[in-house]
Amino acid sequence: MVDLKRARRFSVAPMLDWTDRHCRFFHRQLTRNALLYTEMVTTGAILHGNLERLLGKSDEENPVALQLGGSDPKDLAESIRLAEPFGYDEYNLNCGCPSERVQKGSFGACLMLEPATVATAVRAMRDATDKPITIKHRIGVDDRDDYGFVRDFVGEVYDAGCRTFIVHTRSAWLKGLSPKENREVPPLKREVALQVKKDFPDCEIVVNGQIADVETAKELLDAGLDGVMVGRAAYHNPWMMTQVDDVLYGDPHDICRADVVDAMDAYLTRVGDDPMAVRAAARHMIGFAQGLPGARHWRRILSDPVAFKREGVHLVRHAWDETFGRYGVPDED
Repeated sequence: MVDLKRARRFSVAPMLDWTDRHCRFFHRQLTRNALLYTEMVTTGAILHGNLERLLGKSDEENPVALQLGGSDPKDLAESIRLAEPFGYDEYNLNCGCPSERVQKGSFGACLMLEPATVATAVRAMRDATDKPITIKHRIGVDDRDDYGFVRDFVGEVYDAGCRTFIVHTRSAWLKGLSPKENREVPPLKREVALQVKKDFPDCEIVVNGQIADVETAKELLDAGLDGVMVGRAAYHNPWMMTQVDDVLYGDPHDICRADVVDAMDAYLTRVGDDPMAVRAAARHMIGFAQGLPGARHWRRILSDPVAFKREGVHLVRHAWDETFGRYGVPDED
């Protein structure tokens, strides 16, 4: 049985087109303890799409949370029922994405303006599974950025039985800012997450937003928050996650980069009948050599279509040998 409260001390955010099953397998080599998330998967895709392609994963990735995008309680409940055989540990409802495409589907950050809808959805989702239902949300929407707005949203969803909230500590602007600008322009207000924790002390409050290193993560945990969620920093500099088990879980993870390459080579050999696996894994590992002599050479090989065609499932191994045969095997951190 997974101790999700412990796992949530550090998680990798759901990121569209990034945190697929190949990314999660790679990240699991770097941390044994963190909670990993899928990309957001919409209820429409699950109800009408290829379930294995959308939801398939390996047990080696666990623990994994499935993030859902949707607003219709019946569709969300049915999506969970369809996902149950795949063995997810948690289901998360996206109430934070500000993109126009998501707004057109009436979910994401705009759901914060309809807390009663979210509460109804949470009740339906809880009826569909015995796994935890969690919410990822912002601290405000457009000019609704007073603390009372987010407090009342959390309170209504709390009354529906939700006890874990992932708080992205920026407001979402539904008009006038792109998704990228929504991650950078609205002020970062981590004190809001701390106040939510004070007002709802029996809830798990996980903070998200511009957390770039394990030291900052530890400071936020020491300040009284229950967990931290890291997004692009974990993707662009994944080696930082090798500190997570030791610093945040007290469970040192002795691993070197060559071990990770061995694991990924074996993994790609096993799943090589999936034509997208090698391309995806290579893309997810672009930042693996961040900061090392030879990093540019590593990135170039992983992005080279000629090398991809020639090396196939052994592309990562080839990139490692070609790069660090030339630049020398890196000293481990």
